[in-house]
Amino acid sequence: MPCPHKFQEYLNLEKLDFLPEIVIVGTFNPAWPEGNYAEWFYGRIRNNYFWDVLPRMIDPELSLRRKGIHTKEWKLFCKQNKFALTDLIYCIEDADSQNPAHREALKSYSDASICRYFSAITFTDILGILHRFPTIKQVYLTTQATIEVFNQQWIEIENYGQENGLTVKRLLTPSASARFQMGTYKSDNPLDKTPLRNFIYQQWKNTWGT
Repeated sequence: MPCPHKFQEYLNLEKLDFLPEIVIVGTFNPAWPEGNYAEWFYGRIRNNYFWDVLPRMIDPELSLRRKGIHTKEWKLFCKQNKFALTDLIYCIEDADSQNPAHREALKSYSDASICRYFSAITFTDILGILHRFPTIKQVYLTTQATIEVFNQQWIEIENYGQENGLTVKRLLTPSASARFQMGTYKSDNPLDKTPLRNFIYQQWKNTWGT
């Protein structure tokens, strides 16, 4: 059976009750692998710093990535700050839940694995979203990985942005895999016990709105 996005009903922003100004685009959150405990976008907070880093774009002291904060608070933050969230992939049509390799590929949440195992992919209509919400002025993709199937989609969005005066940028992944990009990075604070989250924050800050 196909594997839809876990939050498919939110991808086209049809449930928004506000006019967004910034849209954050991820890649995919599969619906049927075992252990996907996410309650909403970027909800696997054990391995993802999104809800730490995004709020800091508004207030450097604000984090929504901690125990006890869940979907309600995330949605309220997005509404208050005019953020909309979506993902590139709407559904993987050739996924087979009875195929162990497919289950493992999706369970890894790896964009590279998606491209390795699947070819029949339905994408979210990001350009349609931008047409329907002319209030959106900034678009960010939360990966810098050069994966062909995603790049093709993103190039179309970049071209639309150039033609319509939008800011369209790629951000460093907020996932734990960002550690491979850290290199010799050192925090300005020698007592910093979470250098990865601050590294991601600094990379986002350097790109945001420019």
